[in-house]
This record gives sequence, C-alpha cells and structure tokens, in this order.
Amino acid sequence: MRKVSARLLPFLLVLLSYGQPAMASPAPATAELTKLLHEFLHAATINDRAVFDKFFAEDVIYTRSAGVTIHKADIMKSFDQPRGQERASQTFDADEITVHQYGNFAVVNFRLIAKPSDGGAAQYYRNTGSFVKHDGMWQAVAWQSTKVPAEPTAK
Repeated sequence: MRKVSARLLPFLLVLLSYGQPAMASPAPATAELTKLLHEFLHAATINDRAVFDKFFAEDVIYTRSAGVTIHKADIMKSFDQPRGQERASQTFDADEITVHQYGNFAVVNFRLIAKPSDGGAAQYYRNTGSFVKHDGMWQAVAWQSTKVPAEPTAK
C-alpha cells in the first residue's frame, strides 16, 4: 500500500496544483471597458440614443431585472416610451467593476447605482455584460441585470 501511495504522490501533487487559484492580473482591456461603461452610463443619464446604438451589438440578448428578455430593437424603442423617460430622470454610476478578458471577448461585472433626480433613495443592480471586440470596437452581446434588494434599515 505504501508503494502505491509513493507512486501516486507526484500525480496527486500535480492534480492539486490545478485547483490552486493563480494570482489574477488585470485584463488588458480593463481601462478601455471601464471607460466605455462609464460613457454608456452617462449616456443613459442624458438619454443619448446614439451611444446606446453603438454600445449594444445588433444581436444583443438583454435580460432585464424583471426577468424579461429583450433585444436591441426593444432597447432602442424604449427611448420613445415612458421607460426611456424614466431612465432620463435618473443619474447612473458604477462601482465594484470586474473585467475578465479572453482575447476579443470580455465579461464585465459591476454594481449599477441608479439615483433619482428628485433626491430619493438610490437603487442598486448587479449587472454582467459580455462584450466582443469587432473592428477595434467593443460591443455588448449579452447583458444581465439583477436588482439588489434594499438593505433593511437599522433599528
């Protein structure tokens, strides 16, 4: 039994080493995608249709926090509907931004902060966007938004 264990030890060490997390280095496109995200959120604040059109790929799949899946045509139509007007009455920001990049593909996760212009309480969402770089330009091809429940007030 001891001989078997001694022979297996090198293989076990190799297998165990695969389970150890490597030191993560920042994705090369972190600065570029973070800037793009902030420009997009500013565009949402001022309801800039052209930035939305450039930001989302034609075949984007967007899952709203309500669980409804929409596409780019729906996003662009929203500028003419009350939802687009509601968006324009808020300011948007992001924090806790994480970027994982795989060549011309990247995943961006962040906490969206939506602040009503009337000074009401901010609402928070966790968002994950999947981006593909085509012709030197990053575009969102998939998006998931999840509303963060309000934290209970301290008593």
